[in-house]
Amino acid sequence: MKLTAAQGSEAPELAAIHAAAFPAGAAWSAGTIATLLGMEGIFGLHAAGGFILARRVLDEAEILTLAVHPEHRQQGLGQALVETAALAAATAGAKVMFLEVAEDNVPAMALYARTGFSRAGLRRDYYAPGRHAWLLRRSLEE
Repeated sequence: MKLTAAQGSEAPELAAIHAAAFPAGAAWSAGTIATLLGMEGIFGLHAAGGFILARRVLDEAEILTLAVHPEHRQQGLGQALVETAALAAATAGAKVMFLEVAEDNVPAMALYARTGFSRAGLRRDYYAPGRHAWLLRRSLEE
């Protein structure tokens, strides 16, 4: 699979993947994705069927979203996107990477565990009242 840098002009395609990957009402619009890709420190990677958006500020990085179309899951795409984003962030100077994930998203928790993330805290009511998120952390230093 070939990963390439995401461009703002690809936002409609990325938004369609996001809509297929997330529950109704949780998907990001093409406008939101294009705006993010135009901001300093934010970068994206994509391949057919999936993408990741992340940002780096000083020596910290954060995964903003990871979306893999259901038809492309269980093929290693999510892991490749996470690993490549972590490498890109580390190359740019980040020493640690964070993300939030819904506490009930078992497949995502398994993916992030496989890619070196561990629980760093709980964000109560992060998504909605009663919908909590785990804050996950991964060191990018060898």
